[in-house]
Amino acid sequence: MPVPSEPTPSLPTASVPVEEDALEAISRLAQAERGRLAAVARHEGLGPEEAVDCVQDALCTLLDLVQAGPPNPNVDPMGQLVTIVRNAARNQRRRHHRAKPHVELGERELFDSELALQEALLSRAEETVRLRACVAELCEIQRAVVTLRLLEERPGEDVAETLGVTKNHVAVLLHRAKFALRTCMAEA
Repeated sequence: MPVPSEPTPSLPTASVPVEEDALEAISRLAQAERGRLAAVARHEGLGPEEAVDCVQDALCTLLDLVQAGPPNPNVDPMGQLVTIVRNAARNQRRRHHRAKPHVELGERELFDSELALQEALLSRAEETVRLRACVAELCEIQRAVVTLRLLEERPGEDVAETLGVTKNHVAVLLHRAKFALRTCMAEA
């Protein structure tokens, strides 16, 4: 039995100028509207942390779509992002068999005390996405060293043996990779 849908918070539409890089424009748009996007997910019944995860997943999905092919100039990226967030929130709610709150939420309740937590979590999620992009820009050997040494926390000797290089070379590669990552993150 279908449930009548309730209106969600209104969001401004934004168009991406043709001369801008689409990925950069979508990232700026998502950053500017992240609180409202999280409010859409919250309106669908998710908690603050789940709403942040939902917004981050939606942004990654949209960026993957844009990277797969040129964006359609007739499609509003903000509208597309809102749709992805709303559908992801509904899917998550359905997977966990959670009922949507029946109490109508006012504009003030969507943007008060939990907004600070949402903003902090969204900032951290954005940094994670930027760091992933920076790691992807590293050369293959540096990416392998960063993955094995920092993410998997394997000892230098083990990494050197796995990659077939000396322990000192692993240390040099790691130092250079960290410098490149710091530079990349500072530019972003």
